[in-house]
Amino acid sequence: MSDIIHLLPDSIANQIAAGEVIQRPASVVKELVENAVDAGATRIQVNVKDAGKTLIQVTDDGKGMSETDARMAFERHATSKITTADDLFALHTMGFRGEALASIVAVSHVELRTRLKGAALGTRLLLAGSALEKIETDACAEGSSFSVKNLFFNVPARRKFLKANDTEFRNIINEFERIALVNSHIAMSLYHNETELFNLPASGLRQRITNVYGKSLNMKLLSLEAQSSMVIISGFIGTPDSARKRGALQYFFVNGRFMKHPYFHKAVMYAYDRLIPSGDTPNYFIYFTLDPASIDVNIHPVKTEIKFENEQPIWQILIAAIRESLAKSHAIPMIDFDTRDAIDIPVYNPSEEMKPVYTPQVHVNTDYNPFTAPYEKEEFDWTKIYKDFDKDRASVQTEAVQTKEQPPQETLFGESAGTCYQYKGRYIVTAIKSGLALIDQHRAHVRILYDQYVSNIRKRKGASQQLLFPDMVTFTAAEAAMLPSLWDDLHYIGFDLNNLGGNTYSINGIPAGMENLNPPALVKDAVNHAIETGAKAHEEMAEAMALSLAKAAAIRPNKKLSGEETEHLIASLFSSSSSTYTPDGKCILSILSDDELDKRFN
Repeated sequence: MSDIIHLLPDSIANQIAAGEVIQRPASVVKELVENAVDAGATRIQVNVKDAGKTLIQVTDDGKGMSETDARMAFERHATSKITTADDLFALHTMGFRGEALASIVAVSHVELRTRLKGAALGTRLLLAGSALEKIETDACAEGSSFSVKNLFFNVPARRKFLKANDTEFRNIINEFERIALVNSHIAMSLYHNETELFNLPASGLRQRITNVYGKSLNMKLLSLEAQSSMVIISGFIGTPDSARKRGALQYFFVNGRFMKHPYFHKAVMYAYDRLIPSGDTPNYFIYFTLDPASIDVNIHPVKTEIKFENEQPIWQILIAAIRESLAKSHAIPMIDFDTRDAIDIPVYNPSEEMKPVYTPQVHVNTDYNPFTAPYEKEEFDWTKIYKDFDKDRASVQTEAVQTKEQPPQETLFGESAGTCYQYKGRYIVTAIKSGLALIDQHRAHVRILYDQYVSNIRKRKGASQQLLFPDMVTFTAAEAAMLPSLWDDLHYIGFDLNNLGGNTYSINGIPAGMENLNPPALVKDAVNHAIETGAKAHEEMAEAMALSLAKAAAIRPNKKLSGEETEHLIASLFSSSSSTYTPDGKCILSILSDDELDKRFN
C-alpha cells in the first residue's frame, strides 16, 4: 500500500491560513493598519473600493522596509517581533505571528511600495496568489503603501459568500474605529469609493472619541481612572441616561489592543445595576494596562479574545472604579439627611456675651370656641357636613348590599365594560365562540403596527406627521453606512429625513401616531436593529426596521384603554396576518376553552 500523507504546497497552506486570519475585507484592513501602527506611523490613510472587494489600500509614513525585508515580509511565519518563545509573553505590538501578509497575498493581487526613512529610493513588489511576479526600485514616498486587489480571486467559494457591500463596509468601519480609538496620537483617514468618511487628526483620547462618534457624546462621558500594582484602568463610561437598548458603544482595550471580554462586560453591567432600565446597556471605552506576561493574546486567530491571569481581582477593581466615577457625577445617590423642618442650631461663638436662659412658656387662649363668636363667620357649615356624612354612609351601605347580590362588571373584569375587558392595564379578556381569549395588549399592538408598516413599505406609501420644530439625529459611521439601504423604507413608513452633512440629519416628519415618542431614538433603534439582525435582502431589512418601530410605538403595559379602544384593538388584531404570535415569535393570546372552565368548577 502506497503512502498517503504528504506535505501541502506553500500556496495551499497559505490559503488555509488565510481562511482563519483573512475572513473578509475588514480582516485585511485590520492587519495592514496594525502593521502601520507597529511601523511607527504618525499618519495612516485607508482607501477602499466596493467594500474592499476591488481594492484595499493602506498608506503610512512609518519606518518603511528595505528590499530584502519587503520580500521576506510575505513569507509565512516571517516576523520582526519574535526571536524566542519567551517573546510571546512580552508582546507590545499588534501583529506578531507572521501569518497576515502571507495569508493576504495567497488570496489576492498585492502591490507594495515601500521606502526606508532616509533612503534615496524604495522598492516596488507585485505578487499574486503567493507568487512574486515583479520586483523593482521605485521613487516612492518614505513609509509603506499596500494595495490589495481582487480579494479571494482564486477562491471563488469564499468570494461568493461575502455579504452585501453595506455589510462588509460596516465591518471595515468597525475595525477602523477600534484601531483609531486606541491610537489617538496617530492621524487617520478612511475613504470609500473616493468619498471621505473619516479624517481624524492626532488628538487626546476624549477628542478622538468625539471625532469618531460625534460631539453630542462629549457631555455624556464620565472619566474612569484606577491604579493598582496589578492593573491600570482608564478611559470613559457613559452617563446612565445615555444607556440604550441597541447600538451602545462598548469597547475594551488591553495594552493597546481591542478585545472582547464577556466577564468584564458583566462587571460593567453589575456596576450600573438599578441605575439604567432593564434591557438597556451603557456606553463605555475602557483601557487596561498591565504586564504583558499576565495575559495571553494568542488564543484566537484574530486575537480579539484574551486570557487574563488575574481576572477575579481585576473584576473587583473595575466595578469599584466605575462606581466611583458614577458617584462623582452624582449618578449614584449619596447619603443626604433630610434637613427639612430640622431645628436650626446656631453656631457657638464664645466672643458673644452669655445671655440668661429662661424656661419656655406655653400660651393658651382659654376663650376659644369654634361654635360661638367671634368664630361664627368661619366657612364651615357643621350641620351640612354631618348631613352629607349620613347620606354618604347610607349610600355605601346600599352599594355593599347590591355588591353581594350582583357584583358590577368592573369588579370582575377590570376597568372597561362591554364585550372586551381590560385586566390590570395589561391584558384584555374577551369572549370567543370556544371560551375566553386572554390577550397581551402591547404584543397585540406590535403585531398590528408591524403589519401596517410593512404594508406601507410594500405599497410605497405612508402617512407622515410633519414636526413644527425638526429634531436632529447624528449617526455613527457604521449606522450612516446602513442608512442608504433603509432610506426609501423609512420614507414609506412616514419618516421625512434631510441630510445635513457629517452624518447628521434633520427629522422633519414622523409616522402618524408617534407624536409622543423620541424621533431620534426611534430612527437610531430602527437602523441598529437592522444591523444587529444581519439582514441581507431588502425585504429582510424592511421587516427588521418595521418590527423595531412597532415595538417602540406600541401601547405600553399599564395603559388604560376605553371600551371603544379595547374593542378596536381586538378587531384590528383578528384582521391581522397573524393574531397568535408577534413577528418575532412571542405569544399574543391564550385561549381558555369552555371545557377548561367547566373543569375548574367540578
